[in-house]
Amino acid sequence: MSTPFEAPTQSRPLAMTLMLSASALVAVTTLFAKALGTDALGPALHPIQVTHGRFLFAFLSLTLAATVLRPRIDRPHWRLHIARTSAGFLGVTLMFAAVARIPMSDATAITFLNPVFAMMLAIPLLGETVERWRWSAAAIALMGAVILLRPGPDSFRPDALLALGSAVVMGLEVIFIKKLAGRERPFQVLLVNNAIGLCIASAAVLPVWTPPTPAQWAALAGLGAAMACAQTCYINAVARADASFVAPFAYSTLVFAALYDAAIFGTLPDWVSFLGAGVILSGAAVLAWREGRRVRA
Repeated sequence: MSTPFEAPTQSRPLAMTLMLSASALVAVTTLFAKALGTDALGPALHPIQVTHGRFLFAFLSLTLAATVLRPRIDRPHWRLHIARTSAGFLGVTLMFAAVARIPMSDATAITFLNPVFAMMLAIPLLGETVERWRWSAAAIALMGAVILLRPGPDSFRPDALLALGSAVVMGLEVIFIKKLAGRERPFQVLLVNNAIGLCIASAAVLPVWTPPTPAQWAALAGLGAAMACAQTCYINAVARADASFVAPFAYSTLVFAALYDAAIFGTLPDWVSFLGAGVILSGAAVLAWREGRRVRA
């Protein structure tokens, strides 16, 4: 495998493996977040404290890697980094709050709407035009979110709105990532992102911080390390194959999340979860396929 500073070798099998690994690791982070946000490992931690642990240990992991790789750090685009990381901080915190309250599979499925919201936000922020059938794909995906919200008088899940809010904010983060793309090396982007995120999270966590139990410290460390590894796998995957090829494999996160939730917490998706997730994935997959064709054209 090439280093973060060399031109990566194109390899579809390796890209697929890396994306599947990234998806499995992202699902691991939600598993840790659910354990930390409930009483599984001790008194439930506030979502902001879980986010703080995520940035703290991810930054430590990347710093350790930097001491070995000794990357050259060019002048970062601070305004874009701060905007991107602020959106990421809020999106991750909302996601962690959601997985502590609703099944991981439902929360994960709803966050797959972030490309839809990124498409919508790209109109005013990037000046992009959106074709009619991209709007159709977005409408299909949003319909799936409505299904997962269970909008009935006896079944409505207000906690699912946390995951929906996370998808909106993560869609905004995608806009800033697009603006950063090609300006800086991937490892520098990761390191700066997690450094800024740690500063934001350290300030935000002060009013809600409580001493974690030893098991919670271990879970926080595992969450941060898993996120750093997931980000590294993801960046290397998209660098080794077309986005239209690797994007569908990212949806395996939903499968991993459902498996982890069932194995650890005994939570099994019901038919509404399957239906809503299927509709969201259908719309998101069509949107990703269309984006891939548009880029090639």
